[in-house]
Amino acid sequence: MKILHILDHSIPHHSGYTFRTVAILKEQRRFGWETAHLTSPKHTGNGVLEEDVEGLHFHRTPAGLPKLPVLRELRLMQHLGRRLRQLAETIRPDILHAHSPVLNAIPALWVGRQFGIPVVYEVRAFWEDAAVDHGTSREGGLRYRLSRALETFALRRADHVTTICEGLRKDIIDRGVPPEKVTVIPNAVDPDRFTLGGQADPALQESLGLKGCRVLGFIGSFYAYEGLRLLLDAYPLIKQQAPDIRILLVGGGPQEDNLKQQAARMGIEKDVIFTGRIPNEQIQMYYDLVDLLVYPRLSMRLTELVTPLKPLEAMAQGRLLVASDVGGHRELIRHGETGWLFQAGDSRALAETIIETLGRQSEWDSVRASGRRFVEVERNWRASVARYQDVYRASLDALEKGHAI
Repeated sequence: MKILHILDHSIPHHSGYTFRTVAILKEQRRFGWETAHLTSPKHTGNGVLEEDVEGLHFHRTPAGLPKLPVLRELRLMQHLGRRLRQLAETIRPDILHAHSPVLNAIPALWVGRQFGIPVVYEVRAFWEDAAVDHGTSREGGLRYRLSRALETFALRRADHVTTICEGLRKDIIDRGVPPEKVTVIPNAVDPDRFTLGGQADPALQESLGLKGCRVLGFIGSFYAYEGLRLLLDAYPLIKQQAPDIRILLVGGGPQEDNLKQQAARMGIEKDVIFTGRIPNEQIQMYYDLVDLLVYPRLSMRLTELVTPLKPLEAMAQGRLLVASDVGGHRELIRHGETGWLFQAGDSRALAETIIETLGRQSEWDSVRASGRRFVEVERNWRASVARYQDVYRASLDALEKGHAI
């Protein structure tokens, strides 16, 4: 079977999106499938048409895009559609697999109909909801409604839809897509890539001022929906009960300056360590510094519907974690069994949950073991990617029946 994947962006850029993509592609190849990969004009690179990265060959769509909204999206789809048509003619794939956002799905539908190739559309998040968090759209506004309408148009016309969690699946079905045409391919991890119980590097501890401290940590991108401001709000109350506690924030993003300013206003800037972005090969060293990982995501459509990858990576390492009770977290974390949940948006609830968790040392080994077992049994990439077999077969069968009719 030959699958042509249409992607927003890819490695060498590092993000949850690209990590999921690489895992899917590598597992599909282990199943013996042939994969080809095309990125949209949003993948900023060196302008080449083809590129090899980490053993994978990517076709690119280099194109300058206007800054004006709507015109920019139209041009993107035009450029991507032309490039996809060229590849479809030469590669002759059995399946077109378009990944979020919908700007990739529309060109795939154009080309799929032209060449008689079934289209699978994978929804990792809804474009309109992400735009709300980034401040480029307002929920219920004209741009939001137009984006939602375009998304629904693509969902109803794809031969099959896959998505990453039950929250998104329910929303897709509510838009009029038959339930049998929507399959969850959940986020997962490769447990073998993660080591259990790593020890903190004394030199790194010393350099960051963490020697002799217990550490609350977050490792990832600093978006507003991650709710990191809530962790800083909770810190004074936590420190009253645990004076040796410090906060370690590893990464960067749109909220970095705001968080630094907040820490300064609160007078806790010496207790909150910002490392900046860290090379991927060094991330494990920073995980090893953390006693308790904190994921305080705020409640909004994006976080209620979408499951993140970071808690799974934490469980694979046997880490302890505290997270808000948004829908995306509740699909992954079993309170008191694989981690602890607190009421989203409530800094006092966060502080109290952290204090209680720090005092539950007798439960820690059991929670660590349960988290690791969860990813080994239920959330490993091989089991997750195996679900595509039925999706692709159903799409090809539907096409053959359509031709027969």
